[in-house]
Amino acid sequence: MSLKAVSTDKAPAAIGPYSQAVACGDLVFCSGQIPLDPQTGEMVGDEIVAQTTQALANLGEVLKASGSSRDRVVKTTVLLADMNDFAQMNAVYAEFFGEHKPARAAFQVSRLPKDALVEIEAVAKI
Repeated sequence: MSLKAVSTDKAPAAIGPYSQAVACGDLVFCSGQIPLDPQTGEMVGDEIVAQTTQALANLGEVLKASGSSRDRVVKTTVLLADMNDFAQMNAVYAEFFGEHKPARAAFQVSRLPKDALVEIEAVAKI
């Protein structure tokens, strides 16, 4: 089974030695997306709703570049700088996925890249 790196300029470029996503067979493993504007590389917003919206928009573009979509996501992981932001993040997340409800884990972490408030990764079927 071959691995194929996935890349799009419609989502922020990787800020380290990793790919935006890797396709393996009929699955795509999307790296964590933080709320960076793909054009400027700057953080979008300073509160959880704006940041979650941008992180999910970035994830959506990576999924599209892989040949997948949000309704084919099997599993997500949400990393939060503050678990007190969970309810607001969850509302944006629920709107993004609609009736589709992938498996999910959510964790509070001590710090995220570029001091983001949220990072979201996903595994999806292509």
